[in-house]
Amino acid sequence: MVDSAGLDQRYIAVEGPIGVGKTSLARLLAERLGGRLVLEEVEDNPFLARFYQDRSAWAFQTQLFFLLSRWQQQQKLLQTDLFASATLSDYVFAKDRIFATLTLQPAELALYDRVYDALGPRVPQPDLVIFLQCRLEVLLQRIKRRGRDYERHFDADYLEALSRSYNDFFFHYTETPLLVINTSDIDFVHNAADLDDLVSVVRKMRKGVHHYLPLAKK
Repeated sequence: MVDSAGLDQRYIAVEGPIGVGKTSLARLLAERLGGRLVLEEVEDNPFLARFYQDRSAWAFQTQLFFLLSRWQQQQKLLQTDLFASATLSDYVFAKDRIFATLTLQPAELALYDRVYDALGPRVPQPDLVIFLQCRLEVLLQRIKRRGRDYERHFDADYLEALSRSYNDFFFHYTETPLLVINTSDIDFVHNAADLDDLVSVVRKMRKGVHHYLPLAKK
């Protein structure tokens, strides 16, 4: 069902740690709002599987590929009419540095930052960012359930550190309106009521920072 009435935000980006449900929510919002969908091209990164086997050896190649891939995708987005319809994305460009800070050695990060600083100003800013949070054990369950081969033996310590980095990043985030949603106890994919509530909150979000903390189901 498409229902775009009353939607002020035209470009909405969904963010959060691995397994939190970014792509699922972006797809559902695009369907509900009749918007265009922009998904990051994770599976196209030829270094990703090797990164999960040996992070220290493959972090720089993996991160640089993601940075350039996301930048190219954002440039294509700039060439379209962002105001023709709602645009839903499952990432923000700034997320790339969260991963880089966590995985790169100091010399690698210094080189990465030179590239990032050159590219970053030339990407469009979302009108609203939705930051999804989730408890670690739930994230691990969701990652296991989606069954990607290279995530078969996912490092829980890495995921916990990544979640902390995301929380710290968005605690200080001021670039756009921000909606923070705890998804640990809701299922917006399989529960229509959960999705309806979430869409209602998105519609009301206009400025500042808002925290949506749905009550746990009994």
